[in-house]
Amino acid sequence: MRTPACDLLGVEFPLVAFSHCRDVVAAVTNAGGFGVLGAVAYSPEQLETELRWIDGQVGGRPYGVDVLVPGKIAEEARDKQADLLALIPEEHKNFVRALLEKYGVPGAEPVRAPRGSGTRVTAEGATELIDVALSHPIRLIASALGTPPPEMVAAARARDVPVAALVGTVEHARRQVAAGADLIVAQGTEAGGHTGEIATMVLVPQVVDAVAPVPVLAAGGIASGRQMAAAMALGASGVWTGSVWLTTEEAETLPAVKQKMLAATSRDTVRSRSRTGKPARQLVSAWTEEWEGPDSPGSLPMPLQMVLAETAVRRINQAAESGSSGARELANYFVGQVVGQLDQVKPAKQVVYDMIEEFADAVERMGTLIKD
Repeated sequence: MRTPACDLLGVEFPLVAFSHCRDVVAAVTNAGGFGVLGAVAYSPEQLETELRWIDGQVGGRPYGVDVLVPGKIAEEARDKQADLLALIPEEHKNFVRALLEKYGVPGAEPVRAPRGSGTRVTAEGATELIDVALSHPIRLIASALGTPPPEMVAAARARDVPVAALVGTVEHARRQVAAGADLIVAQGTEAGGHTGEIATMVLVPQVVDAVAPVPVLAAGGIASGRQMAAAMALGASGVWTGSVWLTTEEAETLPAVKQKMLAATSRDTVRSRSRTGKPARQLVSAWTEEWEGPDSPGSLPMPLQMVLAETAVRRINQAAESGSSGARELANYFVGQVVGQLDQVKPAKQVVYDMIEEFADAVERMGTLIKD
């Protein structure tokens, strides 16, 4: 198979897999796809360790790194040295404390969290991760939120690393190309994590036309070869996938949450600000419902909501794994509407092989519809 994205990424099959788990990234890359590690959960030191491990596993095969560089963050939180927990209003801390107590989660008193992903969505925090990523032989660096900053583009150019950017509108796509993006990921509202409001089927052809000849990857609602073939028919040069890897054997997904995903339908997700401060699609749970309830103080801007949520989610996850039914009601994770078709656990490499086979079958079937 040969598309502009294949040439840019150095792969034969343009299946990009975003994951926070290094095992998934390496497995997909080794199976013929292109793994991308989400870096926001790591400190620079941790990211160095993860990338060094991936380097040793993939044997020179191409992979990438995704960083979170939002265009807008809370003004008072722009300094990476800011005491972010101290910037969170007492009303919000009290709400989380009461929420954890209501559902029987131990240790409900919020504490000062260690440097976490919330601090790394500041400009300086993200820059540290970018520097680490570019010190490794990656083949792509992606900006998950906002326009890639000039420093990121310049540093990537100096190392001959293509820059990708995720978008949810045509306007954003044009802006990203003007800023220097080499690859656009058109992500529909069906996708997990931070998404816009436009569906993939509508968004992808519009973005393809708007930014040509820059290659476009389709994202959102893609977890099978048939869906990949549909995306390519819309003009995409490949696909960017995320949710499908969350129920693989290697995934970082909390076991209790993985079970929820396996049982979920496509109606069991919601775009909520309750985890990050920006609309992010995730499993419906008591957590998302309580933040929309009458007693909620409303979400905070990014990264303050992330910091607040981290202090709670850490305890929720620990309690859920210890058997707390209340914690399991609260537990959730970012996932797209395609969760409704994720009903079994497979090795990541098997997911790649299944998608390749089904894609080929779909293309062949489409060919039979054309009469001589």
